[in-house]
Parts: sequence; C-alpha cells; structure tokens
Amino acid sequence: MDVHRVCLPPKQTVFQVLKHRLSEIFFPDDPLHRFKNQSPFTKLVLGLQYFFPIFQWGPNYNLKLLKSDIISGLTIASLAIPQGISYAKLANLPPIIGLYSSFVPPLIYAVLGSSRHLAVGPVSIASLVMGSMLGESVSNTEEPILFLKLALTATLFAGIFQASLGLLRLGFIIDFLSKATLVGFMAGAAIIVSLQQLKGLLGIVHFTGKMQIIPVMSSVFKHTNEWSWQTIIMGLSFLAFLLTTRHISTRKPKLFWVSAAAPLTSVILSTIIVFAFRAHIHGISTIGHLQKGINPPSANMLYLHGPYLGLAIKTGIITGILSLTEGIAVGRTFASLRNYQVDGNKEMMAIGLMNMAGSCASCYVTTGSFSRSAVNFNAGAQTAVSNIVMAATVLVTLLFLMPLFTYTPNVILGAIIITAVIGLIDYRAAYRLWCVDKLDFFACMSAFFGVLFLSVQMGLAIAVGVSMFKILLHVTRPNTVVLGNIPGTQIFQNLSRYQVASRVPSFLILGIESPVYFANSAYLQERILRWVREEEDRIRESNESPLKCVVLDMSAVTAIDTSGIEAIRELRKTLEKRLIQFVLVNPVGEVMEKLHRSRILESFKLNGLYLTVGEAISDISSLFKAQP
Repeated sequence: MDVHRVCLPPKQTVFQVLKHRLSEIFFPDDPLHRFKNQSPFTKLVLGLQYFFPIFQWGPNYNLKLLKSDIISGLTIASLAIPQGISYAKLANLPPIIGLYSSFVPPLIYAVLGSSRHLAVGPVSIASLVMGSMLGESVSNTEEPILFLKLALTATLFAGIFQASLGLLRLGFIIDFLSKATLVGFMAGAAIIVSLQQLKGLLGIVHFTGKMQIIPVMSSVFKHTNEWSWQTIIMGLSFLAFLLTTRHISTRKPKLFWVSAAAPLTSVILSTIIVFAFRAHIHGISTIGHLQKGINPPSANMLYLHGPYLGLAIKTGIITGILSLTEGIAVGRTFASLRNYQVDGNKEMMAIGLMNMAGSCASCYVTTGSFSRSAVNFNAGAQTAVSNIVMAATVLVTLLFLMPLFTYTPNVILGAIIITAVIGLIDYRAAYRLWCVDKLDFFACMSAFFGVLFLSVQMGLAIAVGVSMFKILLHVTRPNTVVLGNIPGTQIFQNLSRYQVASRVPSFLILGIESPVYFANSAYLQERILRWVREEEDRIRESNESPLKCVVLDMSAVTAIDTSGIEAIRELRKTLEKRLIQFVLVNPVGEVMEKLHRSRILESFKLNGLYLTVGEAISDISSLFKAQP
C-alpha cells in the first residue's frame, strides 16, 4: 500500500486566522454577501431591506394579500385582547397595561421583524417571571406605582439586552437554554400559572403571592371559607367551554377559528351574565373601571436610580432571554412551514427595539406568542401587516370599548390563562427525551421540579446550570473508542459497535471523538494509558503476540491547545519507555498546524504520522517483519 504524506494547511497570517475566527463566530450567515459587486444605489436599497424588512415585501404588496392579512389580524385581535388583559394580571400589573402592550409593539415589529407570521404581544412565561421576581421585593398592592415603574424599567433593560445581542451578533448566548431544559421549565411554569388561577376560579380573596406548589395548594385549602360557589360554577363552565374549543381546533386544524374566538366569546358572555344579574350575584369579582385612551407616555416613570435598580436590571435580562428564546423559536417554526428564512439577529434587534420603545409607552415585555402566531398562521396571514391590523383593532378597543369590560369577571381571565398555558405542558417531548437521551431528560426534570418546588427563578437557574454541566461533561470527559478492522476492507470502526470488526495483532487502535483541550487533556492521557494496560492484560490472558504499537486516530479531533499537545508529548515518552511505538493518524488542518509549530512531530520521526489507519498498519507491519 502507498503511504501518503500528511500535508500542512495553507499558511495564514495571524490576522487572517483571527478574521476567519471572528467571521465564523459573529457572521456565520455572511450577511454582506448580497452587497458584493453591486452599485451604490443597489447597496442602499439592499441596506434598507436588511434593516427594515418591510421594504423587502412592501413593494409587491397587493389587495389579495391585504384581504388575507385583515382576516388574520382581526382573528388574532379577538384572542389578543382577552389574553392581554389576562397576562397583565398574571404579571401583577393593571389590566390596561396588557392592552397597551398589544398596540405599540406590534406596530414596531411590523416594520423591523423578518417573520411573516409572528403575532406579537404579552406572553404567559415572561409575565409570570416578571410578576414573581418583582413581587419578591415589592408588593403590587401596597406599592403599585413603584411596582409599575420597576416593570417598565425591566422592560427597557430587556429591550436593551435583546437589541445588543442582535447588534453585536451574540445570539449564540441564548443557545445555552437547551430544548430539553426549556421543555421542563415551561411545563413547570405552566403548572404554577394554572395553580395561581385557582384564586380566581374559587373566588379566594386572601391568596399567597408565592410561586411554589406547596404554598399555593396550602393557601387554597386554608381559605376554604372564602370559596364562592357562583364563581366556581361560572369558572368551571367557561373553562370546560374553552378546553372543548381548544380540543376541537387541535383535532381539526381547519376549525382554528373556534378556539381563536372562544376567549373573546367567553369575555362577552360572562360580562353580559354578570351585568344582567349584578343585583343577585355578590361573590364574583370583576375587573372594574378601565381607563379609555391610547398609551400614555411613560419615559418619566422609568426607575433609573435607587435601591431597586439592580432588581429591575436582573428581571429585565431574565425575561428578555426567555421572551427572545420563545419569539425566535416560534418565528423559525412557522417560517420552516412556509419555506422562508428568519434572521435571528434581525429578530433580536426587532424584539429589543420594540421593548425599548414599549417601555416609554406604558408597555411591558412582549414577544412572539405561540398561540397567537399559530392562529395567525392558520388564518392565512401573508405578511406582518396582520400585526398592524391587530394593533388597529386594539386601538379601537382602547378608544371606544373600554367601559364594556367593567363587569368582566376575573374568573374568566383565569380560565383564559389556564387554557393558554396548558399547551406548554409537552409530555410527549419529555417522553422522547427519555427514549433518546437520559441526560437531557434529567435536565428537563431538574428544571421542572425546580420551578414547582423552589421558584421560577431557581428553576431557570437550574435549567441553565444543568445545560452548562452537560456541556462541561462532554468537554471534560470525551468519548474514546477502540477500533478494529472490518475484514476485506481498509475500514476501521468501533469494536463495540461492529461485531465483524477484529483487532489487529500487536496494535491498539484508539479514536478520540472530541477536541483536546486543557479541560480534558489529563483525562485523555490517563484514559489512553488505561486502554493500553487493559489491552496488555487481555493479551497476557489470551496468550497473543505482545503489544508493539498504539495508533491514535485524530480525524475526529477538531481542535487542540498547548495542554493537549503536552499530553501527546507525555504519552509518547511514557509508551516509548515501555517499548511501544506511538503513531498519530490524520490530524485535521488546524491540529496539524499546531503540532507542526510546536515541533512535537520531530520526536515522532519518520514513522509517527500517517494519513489513514490502514496505511499506518500496513507500513508499520512491514517494518516489524523487516526487523530481525
């Protein structure tokens, strides 16, 4: 067999290497490729389209698209209005803030967002986290103005954080929240949200503000004397109605409008019932008076100095990460169904800027909602104009229809929240995690039980911690395998995977399936020596020919640092003292370059580096035969 030389990669300067590294980190999608070889005017147009996607689809907009967007916009508005009021109460904010948050942010997103189907507004998880984090230090009942100021300030910092990620192209930071941990976190949060609504469903006046399952259930059974049978009957009736419509739309997607219209229908019917029988119903609490008019400016209410500023910043960053993760995930989900691309960095800037603007217009944290986006998609939305139509409908509601919500019972808002968040409990995804990856399932359950029994913040911290632990586990304890030859070929595969593969006498062939860094170099050195010891024990027991050579397949080693190079150097010395030859096979370009610069290859001499395992075995075997 011919023995091929292992070549070095093309020589590059430090600047070229650094430029390539930075471009791969911050510009993996090469956003400037459309600007190459274009005239100045074309570059200007492309620049406007890049920063304002509305200029991309706007020139081709027509009446047919408008018709579809109007229908979908009105449909999601019927869902957004009751959800906006409900989610604001979930965040312990005045209900009107939820409607304000469904007016300004969608208008901004329609201009800056790259998704055609994302429906923007308040969402349950961000509302829950904001309400619980701020509520731990400030009471929304005793200090409502301070609580509102902190919520607006947290929204500002959430927007700054989100826009900064997009501007600096640091979106990979949110990837530390893995899918597995999000499944557990959102399921736990959905259960806590649902249990918190028992206050409204049962008519309890004195209810715990804590967000753990034990205090919540204790509060439910501690105040049985406050239960209102009128509230329970109305709540269970409309909850059953909402769940039934949700089930119908799930089973038959063409009937999506059934569940979309159900929340507003419930609000209207329950309001009429309470208004008609208000003289006879005393146990059902209502929303009360809501102020008419568009969003008042709130820049003067931002809390930019004082003892609670750190709390507002921390709340803003955490809710910003959660809302950003949900918004981008939802946008990409529906984009894949229509075969178009959603730019993650554009989405971060769009969501961040709309939250920054919203904080100055009496809005709290908003993002793309999965439930409203699903309705928007199924209703036939074609562009982001559906968000404009929804915002216009909310505007009409704010200007003229607010008195109609005076007699809307709070129990209906609780039923709407339960129906919305119950879809976040994805037990099928948890079961798939159990079947595929037990470590991912452990991460999922850690986040789930952390939210249920500790707190929403601790559950999120556990989710991130477990994700980081998983990364560290894979980095510090990488997989190493023993390879064998598949008879009749020059293919070498894992002996434990391929039963037909066989060991090569006098050779131990090992493969490393990870980069070699300071974090794992000591472990790999010890593990390889253990493989050698185990192989020598096996040879003695089976009375085979002694071990003469260790072949290390480096084709899966994507990177190496100085600690890894030193580990290889020490391995070579240790094996040489035991009269065992050490051979490297197929280091990739960057690894080969660092091995060459470190001059470690000089110690391996002529027969220490090969292109393939087959060539190494063939060449070294011939040398063994030539020896006396």
